[in-house]
Amino acid sequence: MHNANLYQALREGFPDDLQRIAVETDQGLAYSWSDLERGSAMMANWIESLTLPASSRIAVQVEKSVEVLMLYLATLRSGHVFLPLNPAYQAAEMAYFIGNAEPALVVCSPEKFSSVSKIAFQSGTTYVVTLDDQRTGSLLQRAAHHSDLHTPVHRQPDDIAAIIYTSGTTGRSKGAMLSHGNLLSNASVLNDYWGWQVGDVLIHALPIFHVHGLFVAIHGALLSGSPMCWHSRFDPARVLADMSRATVLMGVPTFYTRLLALPGLNKSACAGMRLFISGSAPMLVDTFVQWQERTGHTVLERYGMSETVMLTSNPYRADPRFGGATERIGGSVGFALPSVDLRIVSAAGEPLPRGEVGSIQVKGPNVFAGYWRMPEKNAQEFTADGYFITGDMGTLDDKGYVRIVGRSKDLIISGGLNVYPAEIEDVLNNLPGVAESAVVGVPHADFGEVGFAFVLARPGSALQADHLLQSLKGRLANFKLPKYCQLVPELPRNAMGKVQKNVLREIGKLGSDTN
Repeated sequence: MHNANLYQALREGFPDDLQRIAVETDQGLAYSWSDLERGSAMMANWIESLTLPASSRIAVQVEKSVEVLMLYLATLRSGHVFLPLNPAYQAAEMAYFIGNAEPALVVCSPEKFSSVSKIAFQSGTTYVVTLDDQRTGSLLQRAAHHSDLHTPVHRQPDDIAAIIYTSGTTGRSKGAMLSHGNLLSNASVLNDYWGWQVGDVLIHALPIFHVHGLFVAIHGALLSGSPMCWHSRFDPARVLADMSRATVLMGVPTFYTRLLALPGLNKSACAGMRLFISGSAPMLVDTFVQWQERTGHTVLERYGMSETVMLTSNPYRADPRFGGATERIGGSVGFALPSVDLRIVSAAGEPLPRGEVGSIQVKGPNVFAGYWRMPEKNAQEFTADGYFITGDMGTLDDKGYVRIVGRSKDLIISGGLNVYPAEIEDVLNNLPGVAESAVVGVPHADFGEVGFAFVLARPGSALQADHLLQSLKGRLANFKLPKYCQLVPELPRNAMGKVQKNVLREIGKLGSDTN
């Protein structure tokens, strides 16, 4: 019987010569494909020696390192469930995640052992070990005594491989359960759609507690046997230097804006690069255009979620499903990926004509089965015919390109009329002197809600909030005009570069109350 363990498929992508370099770090360390195979085998054998209950959660809150990559592979091999957690989470947040997921094993950094172990043991966790980013910790000490040969545990496609807690902006985070089948189907589709090939080298500068860095980037490299230039954190100068020996970069928009600030970024610096991918947050069209002009490359934007991994992508090459289209359009997240069924529907669930804004719903082998221990939520999040309600609002044009206009919870209903923040932000971002903007809804006595614009000025620009509001008149219908505007030195963002509109809403409420 076929073993659907994801590790099995990833291992088949390794090159024949396992002594070749698989990962080279910014610390000057080199790991071979054999090191990944043997290191993850030793960890898997140690995990199995603990005789944990089947499909135990293994919660991991550590700094980025190649050893964490091995631990992820070891968790897959041993048939357990990988639960990555942001190292920035504090004790109260960790108490929620550990209490909710009830992991049998927790791996944390040595400096957090005291606080994390106390929380874990109170929640019934049996084992807590440490791992740091300098190749030390009790996990490695214990795994070192185990065999470097291991046969992956047999798994079905629907067995859970990982739980990713969503970076929820309302209420508590929810644990999205992703199966071996979900992750492999998405990795296989992207492997083909993005043209992974022999000779590719990936610059990996993303965090690995999130689907972008952990699944999209790592699975792409492993499945195609492509080595990685491994960066512990994003350093623009180091990333630029690595472009001379790499072919693929996956990043968030912030990567690209910071790289554009380097005078050394030009066409010759990117001459060997094949593909620049951006996601996790919307890229400004201005950044998209600047990148084209400076490098001669067109960034490929795509769209995904913790619950689904990747859903859409601008084309890498001609897509025969859409008339052989090859154009990557700034501000669009491209076409639904092969195997993904995507539709735009009204609030009543009716399919909408092309170009109309509605709720994005998706179905496919990459879509998760549901949230951890939240049956009521799962019933609400899926339609009767099995589509997942993403919570994103968007449009689908005549050519098949998808555009995201915002989250449904970000929709502003002003005087009974729908106002989409993305539309206002697009106009604001094109005004002279504006670097970026974010618009949120705040309560209003007459209209129910009105827009509050937060604007980041370009260096050297002397913007005024009231002038910006005046400039929008004539460019937008009156009901869409924000009532308030505030200039800010920066926009609050999460670890993946997404603007935290929940934070801005709270600031906006206070600001509108004082006006």
